[in-house]
Amino acid sequence: MGTTTAERPSGFDAFTALCPSRRLLDTIGDKWVSLAIVALGVRGPLRYSELASQIEGVSQKMLTQSLRKMERDGLLTRTVTPSVPVRTDYALTPLGQTLLPVLAHLKQWAEDHMAEVDEARAAYDRKL
Repeated sequence: MGTTTAERPSGFDAFTALCPSRRLLDTIGDKWVSLAIVALGVRGPLRYSELASQIEGVSQKMLTQSLRKMERDGLLTRTVTPSVPVRTDYALTPLGQTLLPVLAHLKQWAEDHMAEVDEARAAYDRKL
């Protein structure tokens, strides 16, 4: 039998429509956020340009939006060092670090199983 929201230690239940944890899942499930967390976790603190070059294909707008969401949610810190030019570094917070094993594993799973997924997609498309 299932556990009710009142019985859950956090009091949250993402299966319910109005649960605020859904907003967090939306952020974590974003590919750019996930890749940024893994990049920062593996490489350590990075400047914006280093992060952008690490994550090929991300637009400046999407990376900026993703980093802002992550900072707002307490997943990373943004440190501005006054210099010429101004230096901005991004690093995972301890909370962001707790996501690293999960997201790094998910990234690896996707890389390891992409060929199988491509085969399944092709088989499905042939049926249409």
